[in-house]
Amino acid sequence: MTYVKRCPECKSVNLTYDDQKGEIICNDCGLIVEEKMVDTGQDVGGQFDKSDKKGRGGAPISMQKFDKGLTTNVGEISDIYKLESGQTRKFLRLKKWQERVSTSIERNLRLAMAELRRVASFLNLPSVVRDEASRVYNFVLQRGLVRGRSMESVIAACIYAACRSYNIPRTLDEIAAASDVERKEIGRTYRFIVRKLKIKVTPSSPKDYISRFSSILHLSPKAQNEALKILKRADISELTSGRGPAGIAAAALYVAALMNDEKKTQREVADVAGITEVTIRNRYKELIDRLGLEDKLKAKVASAEKEAEREKAKAQKAKKK
Repeated sequence: MTYVKRCPECKSVNLTYDDQKGEIICNDCGLIVEEKMVDTGQDVGGQFDKSDKKGRGGAPISMQKFDKGLTTNVGEISDIYKLESGQTRKFLRLKKWQERVSTSIERNLRLAMAELRRVASFLNLPSVVRDEASRVYNFVLQRGLVRGRSMESVIAACIYAACRSYNIPRTLDEIAAASDVERKEIGRTYRFIVRKLKIKVTPSSPKDYISRFSSILHLSPKAQNEALKILKRADISELTSGRGPAGIAAAALYVAALMNDEKKTQREVADVAGITEVTIRNRYKELIDRLGLEDKLKAKVASAEKEAEREKAKAQKAKKK
C-alpha cells in the first residue's frame, strides 16, 4: 500500500514541491502543507554558476595569504601532538618535509604576508587595501626588487602605495610607527617601487584627512564643513601646493574650530596630524593672511595663543619638578 500525501484542508492530492523554498503547497487552496529544510547552495541540482559569488568551491582565494589559500597543510602542531605516538612522528616528519620542499619565494611570502596583516591591522585598513598591498608585494618579489632591502621596509612601502591608490589618508609617519621602519627608508623604497612598477598614484589631497582628523578631535559637522570651505579657498589661492597635505588639513581644522568656538589647542591638533606645533602655527598664519580671516579670528587667535603659552609654562614647571 502506497502512502499519498493529501492536503489537510481540502483533502486534495494536487500538491507542488517548491525546491527553492523547501515547501509543499496545495495547488487548490494554496495551503503550505509542509516546510522542509533545504540546502540552496550551488550543489543543488548539480549546477554551478561561476558568476555567482556565493558558489561553494572551498575557502575563498585571498591575496593576503602566501599561497592564496589554496595549499593543503599537513596540520597544526597542536593537533598533531594529540595523535598517537606513531602517528605523531609520522605527521611531524611530513610537516617538516612540506616546509623543506617549499621554494624561497613561498617562504618569503609566508613571512611577508604575516607582517602585512599585522601592520594593516594596526592601521585599521580595509580589506581591499590589504589585497592591493599584497598584489604589489607579489609583483615586487617576482621581479626580484626585494634584494638589498629589508622585507619590513618593502611591506610598509607597498601598504603606503595601496593607501595612495585608494585615497586612504595614512601618512608616512603613521606607517613608520606601525612597521617600526624609519620614515625616510619607507619613502625611499616607495619611490623605487612606484618607478619600477610604473604605478600611477594621484597626489594626496588635504581634503582626504579632514574627516578622520575631525572625528578623532570630536569636532562638529559644522566645523568640518567650514574646514572644507577653507581648503577650497586655499586651493584657489595656491596655498596647498608644495606643502604637506596633513599640515594644511590640520591648520584648516584648527581655524574652523576657532571660528565655531570649539576649543582645540595647537598641541591637540598637531598630535592627531602627526606634525609639530610650529607647522600648525605657520600654516594657519598663512591661511589667515591670504584668505582674509584675520578680522574674524583676531580676538579668538589671541586667546588661543595665550592658552597655548599657559600650557607650555605648565609643562615646563612639571619637567622642573
